[in-house]
Amino acid sequence: MNSTTATAAPVAVESDLQIAGDILSVQHLLQPASEHPATVAEFVGLARSIAANRAEWEHLVEYDATTRWYHRLRTGPGYEVWLLSWVPGQGSGRHDHGASSGVLTVLDGELTEHGPRGPLTLGAGAQRVFAPGYAHEVVNDTLEGAVSLHVYFPGLTEMPMHSCSPALPEAVSA
Repeated sequence: MNSTTATAAPVAVESDLQIAGDILSVQHLLQPASEHPATVAEFVGLARSIAANRAEWEHLVEYDATTRWYHRLRTGPGYEVWLLSWVPGQGSGRHDHGASSGVLTVLDGELTEHGPRGPLTLGAGAQRVFAPGYAHEVVNDTLEGAVSLHVYFPGLTEMPMHSCSPALPEAVSA
């Protein structure tokens, strides 16, 4: 007699639980938002929520051809939110933010960030998160005005300027 052993093929089990739509819109399933942000993700979320609420900031924007215009929009425990406008050709100069980390969000227009890896074009809605000591220059290279939002944590206490001539070293990762 010849005996054959059959092996069962794995069977895909389908669940009768399916999630339809955007689970993030089901507020009662989410953890309540903290009163003040404490993580990078929460600071990014804060910047996105301010960006989405144009009524909070749009009426404050001014354009100044002689100097970069800025306005402190909000403060909280350990952080600051700044609104900046940029006329064509205006730039920040190469700088870092001392001990502060930050989130840069372009609200209107387009900005170019010149960092260690070269130029990066940032259009409306783009966000950049940076660590303490990260050196860059932000410039409006277009023919239209631009507006950006900057969240610093801890609040900005210094903005050391850097020479533009030497190349900035690449970040070293372990």
